[in-house]
This record gives sequence, C-alpha cells and structure tokens, in this order.
Amino acid sequence: METTDAGAALIKKVRVGDFGNNIYVLICKKTNDSVIVDASFEADKILAAAEGTNVRYILMTHCHSDHVQALDEVKAATGVPVGIPPVEAAHFGIQGDFDINDGDTIRFGECEVGAFLAAPGHSPAGTAFLLPGGHCIVGDAVFPGGPGRTNSPEDFEVLVDNVQKRVYTLPDETVLYPGHGDNTTVGDSKKEYAVFASKERSGPVYGDVLWSE
Repeated sequence: METTDAGAALIKKVRVGDFGNNIYVLICKKTNDSVIVDASFEADKILAAAEGTNVRYILMTHCHSDHVQALDEVKAATGVPVGIPPVEAAHFGIQGDFDINDGDTIRFGECEVGAFLAAPGHSPAGTAFLLPGGHCIVGDAVFPGGPGRTNSPEDFEVLVDNVQKRVYTLPDETVLYPGHGDNTTVGDSKKEYAVFASKERSGPVYGDVLWSE
C-alpha cells in the first residue's frame, strides 16, 4: 500500500487482483471521513485500507468487470451509497445509489473531489476524480506509456480526444493515479503522447496501444 499526502487529504493506493488493479481510499485528514474509489477485487484488502476511517461513499470510475468484482461485498460491509456514472450503470446493468455526472463535486469531511469525463472510448462514461492540489484519479483513461484499451479505431479517437481535452489540460505537475500500474504526471504523459502523435501510420490504431509505438 502506498500513501500520498495530498494536502487536506491522504490518498491510499492498494493494488488488488490478478490484473493489478488499483483502488484508492481518499481520507480527509481533519475529520477522518473517506471515500473508496473503485472496488475491483479482494474486498478484505480494500476494507483494511479504509479501516479506522468514516467511509462515506464508494465512487466508481467505470464499470468494466475487473473494476466491480468486490463492489457488493465492500458495499455490504460499509453500508455506504455507491456513486456510478449513469451511462456506465445503464450499459453494464449495475445499480448505483446516486449518479456521478460530469462536473459534479463530491464532498467528504472538509475535502472534495471533482468528477469529469475522462475515458469515453475505453468505457461509455469513464470518469476521473480530481482532488485540489494536483492529484487526479483517472481510472483507465491513461497509464504510464499509453491510453486505456479500446475496441475500435473510432473508440480510440474518442478516448484520445477526451484525454487531450480533459486530462492534458490539467497543470503538467498534476499527478495521475491510474486504474492499473504506476502513477505518472500530466507533463510526462503529454511528452509520451507527443512521440506517438509525431509518427505516421498506415493502418488503424486501437486495442492495447503504447505511445512508443
């Protein structure tokens, strides 16, 4: 488990499951209120990371099967409402307790996160959560070295367009916390994408793409 001091909040990052999913527990340092972001696998690890805090919500970046395996168990153990982007909930048939929409602000204690669409193209309404002070949980929008997986050239174009317009407009020093793997920054990710964008390609691009390709 990694813990990052994000000013008024702490960010706990826990890697779970066979796909190396990251879940995050955001904790208000003043009130000890917290939110869990994604509930992928290994509910015991997720609950251990949140132990001793006042869990207020479970927030979902998106609802692919590798991000929801522990959702029912974590919800049952905490008894807190689950927030899901409504398009995600409808598409995957997963019932949330409240909608998370582009531009929403979710408060926990004296802290807050801002929600914005970051990964349409990877999933119907993939959403990121931005903490004041330059910390952004981006789900599967972008990782060190490349974007989230896409299923068609059209999906790839939609995803890259959203990453450019929504994620890459954040300050370069903003830390990006992805749904899998290591953290990166907006500045580093933009440099990687610039290499990709500078190359000519003869065919369509989609699937598991690396910026270095």
